[in-house]
Amino acid sequence: MQTFMIRGTVFMSLLAGALFGVFKGMALVISTATAGASSCLFLSKLIGRPLIFSLWPDKLVFFQDQVARRKDGLLNYMLFLRLTPTLPNTFINVASPTVDVPYHIFFLDTFIGLIPAAFVTVRAGIALGELQSLGDLYDFSSMVTLFLIGLLSVTPTLIGKKKT
Repeated sequence: MQTFMIRGTVFMSLLAGALFGVFKGMALVISTATAGASSCLFLSKLIGRPLIFSLWPDKLVFFQDQVARRKDGLLNYMLFLRLTPTLPNTFINVASPTVDVPYHIFFLDTFIGLIPAAFVTVRAGIALGELQSLGDLYDFSSMVTLFLIGLLSVTPTLIGKKKT
């Protein structure tokens, strides 16, 4: 799924957590996602340049400029991109060979950058795997928490209406 940029890998991560637990699930998710992203990079290197230039010319120029300016701290910059929604991971996977990101940097930033998201989704999969019934999702404390969050989100609107 990563190689061909097919959405839905989060469901595979949830399933890995439910089936294999935290450590095995994370190892599976991180290794397969890194392998898929690497395959996407190599595929892009072989046939993707014209497509990348036609789809994202402005983003590509920006990314190329940033990579060139940060050659000394490129791993830190690429980790920053992986951990924040500045550039989508799909774009990073496809554009990295075009802007001359070395593979060892790409591999490390992908492997390390996936750890937080993998941990969250694998843990969520474990929680889903432990559900006995649909009623387990809606216990009293969850309902109170959801009610308070809803009330908190509506409060500014209610205060604004009272002032007018």
